[in-house]
Amino acid sequence: MIPEPPSPGFSTTIEALRLRKWQLGPGQPTLVMDQFCADDFNLVVDDRADVHVNSKDGSFYLGWFPSGRPGTDGEGWKIAVTGTAKVRGYQMSFDTETPADVVAAAVARVLETSSRCDSRGSSRRPSGGSAVASPGRHVETKTGHLPPKAAAKPARHS
Repeated sequence: MIPEPPSPGFSTTIEALRLRKWQLGPGQPTLVMDQFCADDFNLVVDDRADVHVNSKDGSFYLGWFPSGRPGTDGEGWKIAVTGTAKVRGYQMSFDTETPADVVAAAVARVLETSSRCDSRGSSRRPSGGSAVASPGRHVETKTGHLPPKAAAKPARHS
């Protein structure tokens, strides 16, 4: 007897076909902004109410464009990390409607990969909530948000 050939298509269950519910909409941008402290980052709000955050050394940039970044098609968030002479940097963008939770997770991961350089240019990566400042001495890393005074400074354009 010849076995029946397999039926065309695929086999699934009703449970597998149920729709998933996804978080949609921009959410609260404070979830992203609260990850930056004034000790390590500068914050500027420009005349369009776009928010720009950069590291004091200029190697990290985050831009939030609630109405869309000028010259783009709905880009709401821009993250960029500057490279070195030997390794290229990178950048990523998110739409204006990307949930802030998703952007916050990406920013948190980028910040986790950063490390401070000591006076000799050697990289020291924080571990377990503290960063090694010198042998036998620990300095607590700071997290949190920019104080309201720093967050409210609009940019001045001439």
